[in-house]
Amino acid sequence: MGDILQGLYEAGRLIVTLDADLLEISLRSLYVTLTAVAIAALIGLPMGAWLAVRRFRYRRSVIALLNALMGLPPVVVGLIVYLLLSRSGPFGVFGLLFTPTAMIIAQVIIITPLVASIAHQAIRELWAEYHDLLISLNTTRGQRMRTLIWDGRRALLTAALAGFGRGIGEVGAIMIVGGNIDHVTRVLTTAIALETGKGDFALALGLGFVLIFLAIIVNLLIHSLSQTEVRGRW
Repeated sequence: MGDILQGLYEAGRLIVTLDADLLEISLRSLYVTLTAVAIAALIGLPMGAWLAVRRFRYRRSVIALLNALMGLPPVVVGLIVYLLLSRSGPFGVFGLLFTPTAMIIAQVIIITPLVASIAHQAIRELWAEYHDLLISLNTTRGQRMRTLIWDGRRALLTAALAGFGRGIGEVGAIMIVGGNIDHVTRVLTTAIALETGKGDFALALGLGFVLIFLAIIVNLLIHSLSQTEVRGRW
């Protein structure tokens, strides 16, 4: 109990004093995760919509595979990205290893199946509702997908927020491809791991509380801007 109270004290001290290191790693955490979520949404939402409206032979197998990829072990993703971006790897010439870009790539691979799977579930229900109408209007497949994505945008926000939740708390893949380099690739999760390893549990808990606070603030801000919960709408 004492460690938790000390952690709360450390979190309050870091926030009130506007600790420079805390601001730096917090902004880097947001930059990496929000960029990864944006890219994952650009890939995952159309993919989910396409799977909902398109019928092909191995569709069920693709959906099952997509659902299975939601449980991708982050450390395995980090290892694969590391090998691809290392000097001996096919993309080593770009020098992306141990940079925020490498961290974003790893997070995109982790988040995209989650966003696509949730989007598919949401859009499939809309497609069942609007199927006859859209078919009767002689719309193209692209028009159907765009209509369903737009009409289900508030439900699809849940997919993006789920991706953000998984990305902001990621540490395994980030540690492997980012290296936890001070002032370069250190984020809140890797800083927590570092302080825990050093035995500074109070500071680690403080950073943990800041991470939770940051995640809550971002979620509330997105909900507020998108007006997903207003009077008369459930």
